Amino acid sequence: MSVALHTPPTIFSMRHAPSWLLLALAAGSVNAGAFLACQRFVTHITGLTTQLGIDAGLWGLMAEYGLVVLCFIVGAMSSVIVLQRRHQRGKQPLHAAPLIFVSLMLGGVAIAGHVGLFGPFGASVEQPKDFVLLSLLSFAMGLQNATVSTATGLAVRTTHMTGPATELGVQLASSFFSRGEARRMALQGAMLRGGKIIAFASGAALMVPAVRVGGYLAFLAPGAFILTATVLSFIPGLSVEPPSTRQPTLSRGHRIA
Repeated sequence: MSVALHTPPTIFSMRHAPSWLLLALAAGSVNAGAFLACQRFVTHITGLTTQLGIDAGLWGLMAEYGLVVLCFIVGAMSSVIVLQRRHQRGKQPLHAAPLIFVSLMLGGVAIAGHVGLFGPFGASVEQPKDFVLLSLLSFAMGLQNATVSTATGLAVRTTHMTGPATELGVQLASSFFSRGEARRMALQGAMLRGGKIIAFASGAALMVPAVRVGGYLAFLAPGAFILTATVLSFIPGLSVEPPSTRQPTLSRGHRIA
């Protein structure tokens, strides 16, 4: 048994839906910022894995891209380890903690870049310092994605849009063949997925003028978006109803609260 911080009544509520959009907005901003800084994405693991194949035989590049992919996975693992350890001790998981850490990481990246640790913004590609930047951002996005996924019982993911786009199509089609409550739920789910896609693209769009003005300091913006969403929806007893007062949801083996 496990208890998700959010269940469908709160996931789709007007109270918390803005948080999922803010998190998608932040991920789109980070992904665009990484691309503008060194022409590589960090939340698009499919693309990074494809790049590994394209660079087959170029062992240095393969190792560097592999490191970025690994950092995303380690970020996801870190979130689950932190939450699961408290759960196993009978304590309430602190879902806000990993997201606050992500926000602080983005702030640290912004400051480190601004003082020159990553070199001039957008001036070099495939240098060691570029992969340090990409690895840090990838870890942060893996941490965010796993935390949000865990907190919503695997219902919401915010750092990539392939899944939400697929679900959007499935739910729109399902709404054609359902009636009453089932149709309402399908349309509700479609609205959430469509909203996340728009938010992700909007975050990327916002990052373009932001980096023109502030360079690496533009990463402060997604950090602020994540911190706002955390305050709105990830602090039990303050921003959400404490899990202990709600009915537990059945675990599916890989669902960890």
